Amino acid sequence: MLYQVLKYLLLGPLLRLVFRPRIEGLEHVPEEGAAIIASNHLSVVDSFVMPAIVPRRVTFLAKAEYFTGPGLKGRLTAAFFRGVGQIPVDRSGGRASRAALASGLAVLRKGRLLGIYPEGTRSHDGRLYKGRTGVASMAVTAGVPVVPCAMIGTFEAQPKGRRLPRAMRITIRFGAPLDFSRYAGLADERIALRAVTDEIMYAVLTLSGQEYVDTYAGEAKAEAQAQARAQGRRGNGGGKGPAR
Repeated sequence: MLYQVLKYLLLGPLLRLVFRPRIEGLEHVPEEGAAIIASNHLSVVDSFVMPAIVPRRVTFLAKAEYFTGPGLKGRLTAAFFRGVGQIPVDRSGGRASRAALASGLAVLRKGRLLGIYPEGTRSHDGRLYKGRTGVASMAVTAGVPVVPCAMIGTFEAQPKGRRLPRAMRITIRFGAPLDFSRYAGLADERIALRAVTDEIMYAVLTLSGQEYVDTYAGEAKAEAQAQARAQGRRGNGGGKGPAR
């Protein structure tokens, strides 16, 4: 009920008013049956704008931190994300990653649409980063098509660190579904999963026109943060001679 109210009465109309989304290739999203929508990830608003314009319900795997915040604000945030159909996942790796894959497969086995960001986290600089193979594992295991999607303009509308998005027009572009049935039975083969993931990321790249970086987004973000801290320490100490 909350999902329907938000999509059709509250959040959906507001997002259309603020962003005036230009939609391209929506006919590529299957009208029925299970499929994965694999998108680039530039802003928090990605997870709301794209599901708002897709006629069918899209379930996203969301980081567990959205569901575990303290106090009233934390409870309201968790209720909101559950209400819009997002599933909490632990991104710490290992057993947690397997649990996330199981959650995604459960959505697909119900014949639903699953939204995934193969990069694993938001791009901190607007570029497209190397995809993680979880999307390939789910696509091959479930035997479902992958619809590539590109969010264009959401980075400028709300870059990381900006609390409220600015009103501006964005574009949401869908590509033709990718069929990976030729990889059936290879869901445990690392080389096969990397090949599938790279094909998905190339399709997203073609749609988005972003600069591609063959590094994981999380690693690039951590390196950028470390460099910023190092520059800050040098800046704080620059020009100061020894105390006398």
